Amino acid sequence: MKLLLASNSPRRKELLSSLGFDFEVVSVDCDEIYPQDLEVEKIAEYLSDLKSNAFRGLKEDEVLITADTIVAIENEVLGKPQDALHAKKMLRKLSGRTHEVFTGITIRNSEKSISKTDVTHVEIDQLTDDEIDFYIDQYKPFDKAGSYGVQEWFGMAKINRIAGSYYTVMGLPTHLLYRILKDFR
Repeated sequence: MKLLLASNSPRRKELLSSLGFDFEVVSVDCDEIYPQDLEVEKIAEYLSDLKSNAFRGLKEDEVLITADTIVAIENEVLGKPQDALHAKKMLRKLSGRTHEVFTGITIRNSEKSISKTDVTHVEIDQLTDDEIDFYIDQYKPFDKAGSYGVQEWFGMAKINRIAGSYYTVMGLPTHLLYRILKDFR
């Protein structure tokens, strides 16, 4: 069985490698658009499945892994920020509050596909404007849902509590992925 990871995320690559799997990184090109009436808790899995189905040419001995992560607060999805101003708005919205991080994964071979979602609740400390500016200037979180990375300064200094998997917040629910891959044939 040859594993293919359809992701440009360095965090997903690192996590899959840390699980002990050998894999090849492949590209998937699709518009990450979901139905506006889709329930928030289903969006990440929907997008992961969409990416999986957009990949063409899966061979019989290959297993494709796709994933998507969204941050939501009070049913509002906070995607990747468009620029620094957008990132500031998101971080102000998360300041002093608890939000949810949903990561959906899809594992597919030529015969079957399995999709799952994991959710983690994240409590953020109060953020000052200076802290927000520092974080955005130093870490440039423009490729991260919700405008932050749990593995960076933000996670070390400003996350008070995590209820659920740290790795789900990082972008790959490793416990789910490992469990599925272990028995996937």
